[in-house]
Amino acid sequence: MTSLPSATGSFGDKPALSFPENAAPAELAVQVISQGDGALVEAGQTIDVNYLGQIWGGGIFDNSYDRGSSIQFPIGVGAVIAGWDNSLVGQPIGSRVLVSIPPHEGYGPNGMPRAGIKGTDTLVFVVDIIGAS
Repeated sequence: MTSLPSATGSFGDKPALSFPENAAPAELAVQVISQGDGALVEAGQTIDVNYLGQIWGGGIFDNSYDRGSSIQFPIGVGAVIAGWDNSLVGQPIGSRVLVSIPPHEGYGPNGMPRAGIKGTDTLVFVVDIIGAS
């Protein structure tokens, strides 16, 4: 089994990722770091999260912790990359989740050049699920 990165900190704290020696998983991988006790996130809800996004073995490309504000977006309806829809629906509010997203569930073969993401990059996110409505 492929090892996933480890994350420091607890819910609400900006995490730091440490990457294992192995290659990134070829498919979506989800690890619940700490499980919340809130209601389960449902497709079609607007989710409220803090997150850190980093390229597997590379640099951080985005994080909401440094901005000091969470983001809200529809989940489970194709409004965000597939890896988010496929990993966050069904998680309890209050959870911290680590997600490894392969290119085909991320930005695809074109990547996201303005964020420094290549079409071959696996993306790793630590997501704190604050709420959903």
